[in-house]
Amino acid sequence: MPNEQDELFASVDALLEQAAQDPLPEPGERKRLREAAGLSQDQVARALVVRRETVTAWESGRTEPRPPKRAAYIRLLEGLSACHPVPPPTVPAPAPAPANPAARPPQAEPVAVASEPATGPRPAVPVAPTPARRPEEPPIPAASRSSRRPAAKKNAANPAVAAVDPRFAHGPLAVLDGDGSAYCAGGLVLECPATDIPALVEWVLREAKLGAPRLHRNGKDADPLIVLSASAAERLGLPVVLEDRRSLRLPEDHTVVQRIAKAGWKLTKRGFGPWARVYRPAQSGQRQCVQLAVLPWDALDERAWGSATRLPSAELASVLVDYATRVITPLGSSAVTGLELMTALRPPTRAVKEEESGTWVSAPNPGALTVPVDPAPPEAPDGHPVLAGLYPVHHQRTPDQVLDEEACDWFRPLTDEECAKRFVVGIDVNMAFAAAANRLTVGLGPAEHVKQPVFDKALPGSWLVDLSHIDFDPRLPNPFTPTGIRPEGPAWYATPTVAYAAELGYHITPIEAYVRRETGPYLDAWYTRLRDAYLATMEQCGVTPGMDEADFLTAMTGHKNTDPGQAAVLSAIKATVKGGIGKLRERPRGSGWRPGEPWPALNRPTWRPDIRAAVIAAARINMHRKMLKLAAVGLYPVAVLSDCAVYVSNGPSPLDFLPRTEDGKALPGGFRLGVSPGMVKHEGTQDLLWAESLLESPDTAVNIARHIKGTDAAVDGE
Repeated sequence: MPNEQDELFASVDALLEQAAQDPLPEPGERKRLREAAGLSQDQVARALVVRRETVTAWESGRTEPRPPKRAAYIRLLEGLSACHPVPPPTVPAPAPAPANPAARPPQAEPVAVASEPATGPRPAVPVAPTPARRPEEPPIPAASRSSRRPAAKKNAANPAVAAVDPRFAHGPLAVLDGDGSAYCAGGLVLECPATDIPALVEWVLREAKLGAPRLHRNGKDADPLIVLSASAAERLGLPVVLEDRRSLRLPEDHTVVQRIAKAGWKLTKRGFGPWARVYRPAQSGQRQCVQLAVLPWDALDERAWGSATRLPSAELASVLVDYATRVITPLGSSAVTGLELMTALRPPTRAVKEEESGTWVSAPNPGALTVPVDPAPPEAPDGHPVLAGLYPVHHQRTPDQVLDEEACDWFRPLTDEECAKRFVVGIDVNMAFAAAANRLTVGLGPAEHVKQPVFDKALPGSWLVDLSHIDFDPRLPNPFTPTGIRPEGPAWYATPTVAYAAELGYHITPIEAYVRRETGPYLDAWYTRLRDAYLATMEQCGVTPGMDEADFLTAMTGHKNTDPGQAAVLSAIKATVKGGIGKLRERPRGSGWRPGEPWPALNRPTWRPDIRAAVIAAARINMHRKMLKLAAVGLYPVAVLSDCAVYVSNGPSPLDFLPRTEDGKALPGGFRLGVSPGMVKHEGTQDLLWAESLLESPDTAVNIARHIKGTDAAVDGE
């Protein structure tokens, strides 16, 4: 039968054609290469002109790319593979011969071995290694430390410990106690003989094998972090209490500071404070820098880290290693760390080879913030140099003179119908600011002033426009102001706010604008890193994506009690998000500053109040868009505070008031219960009489969303 034979031949030809195609890496390797380069699935999807879901399917192995996308995808993976080769497999390290023939040789467990990166190597100094011990072993007497041979002990089953770079074999950091025990990743304990700061720094760089590899191929390796307990600080000559609470640093004539200088080391401009950086200028590309965090000086703020500082040193080390592995090695406060994470994921410069000379030079990194830029006048905070001479002294700028994009803080009286309900129930958006930063196009360069522009939602910037004619139900907050009150005339708004007005169908006629033509999704990688860290930590706390809504609510009631250490990591991740966004508009600090004078933060490329305004505006608009969906089915909030909305309900659970479709699913476009960023959790429930008591007097009424948990949200860190 010739027809059947033709069909068989066609099938064989199709198989041959498929076999002849260029091979693709395994699905897991595709994902590894993308993440190693700091790229998001959205970025890859945009480059290949496909949907993000398609990239997800390729990386999971559910589908394979087809021509012509296949060739482009292979080209991308080949380029990434050249920059991020597969690390070699781990091999067992031979046990060293004992110094004393009668002594029992220590056992050696598998140690990862890998070739060092081509850039930014650590200085290699041939010295005798420091002995390592596990917490269950008794401390080694000082007299015997130098004579005991090392035992290479690593927990290869722990992903946070299974380092493939031998330079950082003991993890990113250590917590040092007064007896010289340095608690590292995976329960490893090193013996540190140092009794002063210079000796400690030398020991860390020569022997400790601490640090972390760079997060982006154009970035730099993370410097080792040593966290000093109170007893360790005392042993190293530091005062247990930092007397200067204003500048938060030791005086220049302190013995410790002088000893550091005498040994040829330097301190950064912030001096020796709760977070100190001791370094020597890099030589031949080799960094020599150690970060110190002094616990008795409140290096780990309880508002970010909860009760982590009260944990035993070994447990605190585990907490900090988890954070460093999932996010980044802490570099200071949660705000400082959040900002540094942006830079680590999108470094401002990259190495470029000059065609004529063949030498490598530093050049701007596309898609990054590369140089400091002045804000537009409405974007500048009071006292900024760009405002000098524009307004009289002590002038209070009006909405048509200043951009005021802040989180919503609004509440209203209860209606008679609402007073018949039994409860007020609060729901809170998970990682609201991080979710708002996802896929947000921001300006990368300076602003351009335009008169009477045509609004373009694709252009980041600030727009002077009158939105006072747009009316909303009084039971809803107005989305265009932080107070939820209708604007009275023209005002400055960030692009997401104006885009929402256009989305609602209103005609937009800007009077003027400051727009930025050079744009990009600068925060995408930052969001992805923090999202993955947040979800991984929530999983450790017993909460996972895809859970049934009832199971999710049950798991959330005790998730912080499941593991106090993971609860501290979770708190720090949330603080990193909010602190990092806030740090984009750092204000001047210190009594010596005067209005009109620049302050140090203005010298950073990441001092960008316009990006902060865009993220906050997007978060507020995202919240209002969901509230508007619920209003369409007759549900209105009674209070809103940032990412928390409070509704009246006949029952105490969010399931008692959140609307459903006919098939029992969550209302499309509304609030959805779940753990992922942008979804909501139960914030708290109170009796309706409680709410009425706080709202009964217009003069003394307070926002019940602030107290729906039974605590003050501002004090509670929410």
